[in-house]
Amino acid sequence: MIISVATRTDGFVHPALFYADREEYLAGTVPFIRAGLAADEPVMVAVPGDNLDHIRTALGVDADRVQLHDMTVAGRNPGRIIPGVLLAFAAAHLGKRVRIIGEPIWAGRTTTEYPACAQHEALINAAFAGRQATILCPYDTSRLDRSWLDDAYRTHPILQSGSAVWESPHCGDPVAVAAGFNMPLQDPPAQATTITVDLHALPAIRRVVTAQAIAAGLPPDRVSDLTLAVNELAANTVKHTAAGGTLAIWTDRTRLICQLTDTGHITNPLAGRIPVPPQQPGSRGLVLVNQLCDLVRVHTRPGATTIRLHMHR
Repeated sequence: MIISVATRTDGFVHPALFYADREEYLAGTVPFIRAGLAADEPVMVAVPGDNLDHIRTALGVDADRVQLHDMTVAGRNPGRIIPGVLLAFAAAHLGKRVRIIGEPIWAGRTTTEYPACAQHEALINAAFAGRQATILCPYDTSRLDRSWLDDAYRTHPILQSGSAVWESPHCGDPVAVAAGFNMPLQDPPAQATTITVDLHALPAIRRVVTAQAIAAGLPPDRVSDLTLAVNELAANTVKHTAAGGTLAIWTDRTRLICQLTDTGHITNPLAGRIPVPPQQPGSRGLVLVNQLCDLVRVHTRPGATTIRLHMHR
């Protein structure tokens, strides 16, 4: 048994909270929030809509003292949560210990999304190393896949269930754990549109992506977002690889998907998950792509990287 996470004040603390119903959920989250408010810590809650409503109701007037986000919106793409939600909140309260509830894995997550979610949970430990913060991550034991619950033991140094709090015996190096979800992606379908990516192809790529996005029924702002994201990836391929790459575009029942494959190798596990300083406007890369798209999946190894962008139709 270790000291309660509600009273830890040293360094970074990252517990997983296991809950089976609304009563257990509120018993684990509301006292955590109130303890932060009592300690004058900035508090943020980013959880799926139904759970957000439960917390808001339970807090009553104190809800106005907490920054609240629907994680199904703010964290729809797991790759945007660290830079756009967690680190953004910490940066807004420099010099103070922050307290956050983040629930990036809920029953509505798909198996396509899950590897990016697990990578996110592991890499929080690297992104927040040495920071004064506590991030509590709830896991629904009644609805989540058992393997997803098992992964929480590997991505969280501390575990909590009811009043019991203990150190995880399986939490490993965050970079190594995240690397375990660096999984190959299936080949694009035969009917996918393909374009060779080189310096001269960039204008054509923008036109094709825009046309495909319009044909898929994306609203104008999402058409612009996807075109910008693909252009950013294609420009990076041209800049950083000698052999260029290949862009594939296709649709399924619910999504428009763009995949760029080249000969590069992304060696920084936090690439795309750490905000870029304002003085480096030309280095947005994957950070920008993560902010613009509904899901970003990456498979990288020496000599080959595939980045797949998903936009809901």
